[in-house]
Amino acid sequence: MFNEAQMRAARALLGLSQAGLAELTALSLPTIKRMENVGPGRSTAANVEAVRRALEAAGVEFLAADAAGGVGVRLRRDAVEG
Repeated sequence: MFNEAQMRAARALLGLSQAGLAELTALSLPTIKRMENVGPGRSTAANVEAVRRALEAAGVEFLAADAAGGVGVRLRRDAVEG
């Protein structure tokens, strides 16, 4: 699972607008905006999965909190080099 800040950061890393993410996921723009404002936890599981799959397919990795730091996002090396 990811949070709204991770979703916005992932989209920014990819240079995607909210409309661009909506197009990639086949979700409506209002759905994307709502997920970024109130969090994906308040959306349907199918919508969260669509966003996760689209962002990960584009090269994003969601990072969980651990001893080294908090949650975050990064681009996979192959996404940056490729």
